[in-house]
Amino acid sequence: MKRTILEEARVVRSKNSGPYELTLDVMFRDKAAFDRARAALVFTPALVARLYGVAEADVLGVTWFEPATAVKMTLRRRVASGSPGDTDIYGAQQHAPLLSLTWEG
Repeated sequence: MKRTILEEARVVRSKNSGPYELTLDVMFRDKAAFDRARAALVFTPALVARLYGVAEADVLGVTWFEPATAVKMTLRRRVASGSPGDTDIYGAQQHAPLLSLTWEG
């Protein structure tokens, strides 16, 4: 069955994780949705790198947190928060590439 992030998640957000990192959070609707996404191996460094146009080495981690039924992905920011060329000082508008994500599971 095809799943979409908009159906499976209750929260999809991004935020700074310090001035040099960006964190993407996906909080699932329930344990079943969390388990389906984790079993389908949807959220990987390769996926984040592809969606964000960065090298896989710039994806610093993908962490599944079962108590919150969430996955956290951290990547290096292209420029430091607040520096010249930064388009989103808080990193709060960077989750959009995740919103069209679909997978089988």
